[in-house]
Amino acid sequence: MANRQVDPITLSVVRGVLETTQREMTLALEKTARSSVFNLAHDYSTALFNHTPEMILQGQDIPIHLGSLIPAMKSVANFFEGDIHEGDLILHNDPAYGGSHIIDTCMYYPVFYEGELVFWTVCKGHLTDIGGPVPAGYNPEAKEIFAEGLRIPPIKLWDKGVPRDDIMNMLLTNMRARRDQEGDFNALIGACQVGARNLTALMDKYGKDVVQECIAELLEMANAHMNGLISQVPDGTYSGTAILEDAGHGFGDFDITATVTIKGASCHIEIESPPQIPYFINSYEGNSYSGVYLGLMMFAQLPPPYNEGLYRNVTVDMGKKGTLCNAQSPAPHMNCTTTPMETLTDAVRLAFEQAAPDKVSASWGHANGCNIAGWDSRHDEEYVTMVLASIISGAGATASQDGWHACGPECCFGALTSGDIEMLEHSYPIIIHEYGLMEDSGGAGKFRGGSGTRWAVEPLDTDMTLVTFGEGRRIPAMGAAGAKSEMVHKKVGRLEITRGGETQIITDNVIETIKPGEIAANLNPGGGGFGNPFERDPLKVVEDVRNGLVSIEGARLDYGVVIADADTLSIDEAATVAARAAA
Repeated sequence: MANRQVDPITLSVVRGVLETTQREMTLALEKTARSSVFNLAHDYSTALFNHTPEMILQGQDIPIHLGSLIPAMKSVANFFEGDIHEGDLILHNDPAYGGSHIIDTCMYYPVFYEGELVFWTVCKGHLTDIGGPVPAGYNPEAKEIFAEGLRIPPIKLWDKGVPRDDIMNMLLTNMRARRDQEGDFNALIGACQVGARNLTALMDKYGKDVVQECIAELLEMANAHMNGLISQVPDGTYSGTAILEDAGHGFGDFDITATVTIKGASCHIEIESPPQIPYFINSYEGNSYSGVYLGLMMFAQLPPPYNEGLYRNVTVDMGKKGTLCNAQSPAPHMNCTTTPMETLTDAVRLAFEQAAPDKVSASWGHANGCNIAGWDSRHDEEYVTMVLASIISGAGATASQDGWHACGPECCFGALTSGDIEMLEHSYPIIIHEYGLMEDSGGAGKFRGGSGTRWAVEPLDTDMTLVTFGEGRRIPAMGAAGAKSEMVHKKVGRLEITRGGETQIITDNVIETIKPGEIAANLNPGGGGFGNPFERDPLKVVEDVRNGLVSIEGARLDYGVVIADADTLSIDEAATVAARAAA
């Protein structure tokens, strides 16, 4: 550690102000945004960087955003090196410059103090539309990135404090539901300004040098936490492979492999993935960092502070350019923040679990969602939105508890919210017929995986375009420590469209037209279980049956618990012992 003498009370106060600043930025986004993706689902993230730029604080927001902010911030700062001024505001979404996917747009606001660049405040959010041929951006028919929407390389929206209204107008003119996009852009800008105001006040109170010394200490603190953890892992090379299922692209299933090499307090992670394909699941390098870091943090489970110091002794090789996890233009990519990121996360987590089996945990349900768009005759305008409620899946179980219900998917790790049904129906011309937990969706285990959800919608008076994305419709979330499910078909996602009394089940990513009177139900997978399901207390299984989480058939097939009476839910003890012994 450097020879710094930081007063611990001052350090604590500075740390508290940084954390409060980040939370105030997210609150500003929630309270001022226009779209339901922002103000209901909270699909946004905030972070603070120093001038280096090094991330000095990440919000407890969307993991799949936060990891990619690190290379993206460096790319943006490098692009404008020598041309960064007080009052500038930079916009960016391009994966070629470290972005995740182009629907996630990011604002970068340099914070100057006494004429010197000291910090950056950064806000990233999922817009409801980014132009292109398909509403909401997810185009399963895209063969290249140019068929997905607007690529925005680093560009100044404000130049030395002067707004570039021509640039903003050009962007908004190419997006659907302009009012929503403009409102969300303004929310991102306002949140950056809130962060800058607080950081300036902090330096006014303590002085720039003291604040920077405190931040350096916090970076070293995070580094020490990670080094301490890695040092406990035996030196060696460990590997994990996860399967990415074919969701309609026709190329078959893919393996993604992570190889982790531990040496002392250093960690090197190497990713191997197949060549990129003309389908929207390719991930560019910046986005893939998010998947790798999430897998690492699922294993690490470290206390705060959460900043770039965590990764000082962690190196990553994403593999060859032109591969699924290290794509290059013109690869289509819009689905990349869920697919293949959740599979990449699983591979990294599995590799670490080979190194330290005592820290094993099950996989969360993978995203399997939908976007909707159409004409809102109530306001005589187009509507478009990503339905975050449609990707809420179950969490994985651990060695000490069942998985949480309805809090996934893995890429968001509990940070998304689905919002009130009434607010969604107020915002869009739809009726939501159902939103609830799915029976038998949680992975079986001594500790059960969390349940996934079913979300069913009908358009009011005009046709609605529905676009599906994701996977997890054939392969359930991975269990751990011997967990295994016999009833697999209830634990995977799917789309069910009911027309004229008949229901069609769809497991590919598709673009569908839903008419008034027709109902589209999106079903999300549950989380993986932990441990041998035949070791689960039969009384807990009965309680799950009573609560609608497990069916009587599921109790027998998945847990070897035979229920004798459907009314009283009494257990046939002899049959249960026999069923479990026969396994």
